Amino acid sequence: MPIPTLAEKLAWLKPAPATEFESRCAAQVKAGDYEIGVQVTNDILDEAMEIFVRSSRSYFGVSGDSMVAIFTANGDLINASCGTYLHAIIQPIVIKFILKYYEKNPGIREGDIWYTNDALYGGIHNPDQVALMPVFHKGRLIAWSTAALHTTETGAIEPGGMPVSAKSRFEEGLNLPPMKIGENYEIRNDFLEFYSVYGLRAPAMFISDLRARCTTADRVRVRILELIEKRGAEFVVGLLHKMSETAEAGARKKIKSLPDGKFRAVVFNDAIGYTPALVRACFLTLTKQGGRLVFDFEGTSPENPSSYNVHSQAVVGHIANFMYEYIFHDLPICSSTFAPIDFVFPEGIILNPDRMAATSCCVYIGMQARCATHNGFAKMTFSSAELSRQVTAAPGSQHTAQICAGHSQWNLAFADVLSYSLNTQGQGGRTASDGMDSYGFAWCAFGRAPDSEQVESELPVTVTLAQHWKDSSGHGLHRGGSGATQHWMVHKVPHMVSMCMGNGSKVPLGQPLFGGYASAPIPGISVRNTDLLQQMARGEKSLSMDHREIVEESTIHGDWNFELIARTPKVYAEGDVLFGFSGGGPGYGDPLERDPASVMEDLRKNIISDWTAENIYRVAYDRERLKVDAPKTKVLRDQERRARLARGKSFDEFHREWSTLRPPQDILQFYGSWPDAKSLGPVFRP
Repeated sequence: MPIPTLAEKLAWLKPAPATEFESRCAAQVKAGDYEIGVQVTNDILDEAMEIFVRSSRSYFGVSGDSMVAIFTANGDLINASCGTYLHAIIQPIVIKFILKYYEKNPGIREGDIWYTNDALYGGIHNPDQVALMPVFHKGRLIAWSTAALHTTETGAIEPGGMPVSAKSRFEEGLNLPPMKIGENYEIRNDFLEFYSVYGLRAPAMFISDLRARCTTADRVRVRILELIEKRGAEFVVGLLHKMSETAEAGARKKIKSLPDGKFRAVVFNDAIGYTPALVRACFLTLTKQGGRLVFDFEGTSPENPSSYNVHSQAVVGHIANFMYEYIFHDLPICSSTFAPIDFVFPEGIILNPDRMAATSCCVYIGMQARCATHNGFAKMTFSSAELSRQVTAAPGSQHTAQICAGHSQWNLAFADVLSYSLNTQGQGGRTASDGMDSYGFAWCAFGRAPDSEQVESELPVTVTLAQHWKDSSGHGLHRGGSGATQHWMVHKVPHMVSMCMGNGSKVPLGQPLFGGYASAPIPGISVRNTDLLQQMARGEKSLSMDHREIVEESTIHGDWNFELIARTPKVYAEGDVLFGFSGGGPGYGDPLERDPASVMEDLRKNIISDWTAENIYRVAYDRERLKVDAPKTKVLRDQERRARLARGKSFDEFHREWSTLRPPQDILQFYGSWPDAKSLGPVFRP
């Protein structure tokens, strides 16, 4: 049975042609009934999402980094309740694969429960797993319901589901093509046993999340059947199809209103796994012509022998995060909104690797496509009266993804992610306002930072500090939102294993707009052999609760380690401290144009430092009263503008010098040829 080709997957992203039955039913849905029906689907999905959050075990689930959705019988997404839009759009690939290849063997029947996590068949990466249920009424397939969530353990060579050191898919743990794991509304015991002994470090956590997905998908199915009993199957089929038609019409209207042209954005990544390495993670040429958009990724760096590759449909999933948060924010989350959008992925690039490639850390490359999309659309829509207020820099797209594993203080096996530093990233600066401080997760706008006391009650850590991360945001006329920092002390167990995924320790990922500053890079910091427990036992009043003081004055005594974000698994002892960071958003516009009163407010909120106020924003003020000296501020800013002009060069002069520069060869090992990023040969994978 063939693995879907890229052409198949991109075709399945488009809405399927309407059947005669669907068209006939849609024509019978009246105005008023349609609006009420749409709201009923919203209510069904919101109820199911609440169930999903409450029944999940992993902190991705508890934080709401998930999606619950309704699909047509043909597999097209119609509506969803999203913590993350990442799973929108791409799940139709899975359903359409099942419909094409499994209709007769093993068959699609009422009461089935399907399950998958394999990116080759339409997923993101193998921690992202989805349960799917067909919705039958009187023997007719009416719809599908699904529940998708990231689970932080897959039995890979490293704990946590996203092995940084994986060199091929054979080292990434569990990869399940679409499989039937339940019949007659029950999960099969043989499959549960299979998961239990597969090699998962925390099988109870895995199975808890699996059951949460199935329970959630089933609740959607039950509510759809209740709507059918109340309004009839024809109404529900017609409603779903009309929602698809309405969403497509809205998307086409939006796209047609955009200015025609070609808009380019290039984004770089500073590490491949644990190795510092520069790659052109996304070279995007965005073409708008009439009513169509084309995303062309020619010029992106070649695939590499690590887990930092991403299959193409997952790139589209990352782009969906941007489209639904901004351009399509007032449209249904629906497959048909992507009907006027096409994608070009050359073979062998990091965004379209070989089937044997490892992709467990694909999100760190896929996010670069989102960052490039932000910049491409900013250039496109800035001149549009309707859309210019939606222009925004990319969100803070880097974070400390700290994986912890071992046995908890309750002697339960666990492998989970400390998700506070994921879900507190800053939004990018906007056309008319600052980005929101700690607005959410770049992958999940609606993600919630987990409650510290809940984390401490379930995992063997004590949260010793949680606050905004001073000077993390990109500065500008409208600054990016502040990121956050949290410190975790290993507690109540002798030892705990921890590793970290990520990028952005050298090169900030999200790019600023129109004169703004990039956000701060993310360090990897830990302290071993600390005296923190002893200080706490003595009730030391001098123990600082300010992150900057702790770092700059080393108020936690011990062996400090400063590394890249991505760190190999290590054993930490009780009392050792791990630092977590979430990225601030890049800035928008020239910081010299920022209102000095806003700079003072940032100082009051502890978002920026005095050094930043004086040296970046060039504001003169009384440090104690935070009172602006307006005349002196004008002098300082005028001086800086003159200094800029003195430093300036013509483009030709700049280009002559810039084009002769080249990074060191050892940092280009995964880049491809310099500077055009062409492949230098095949990738060897063990």
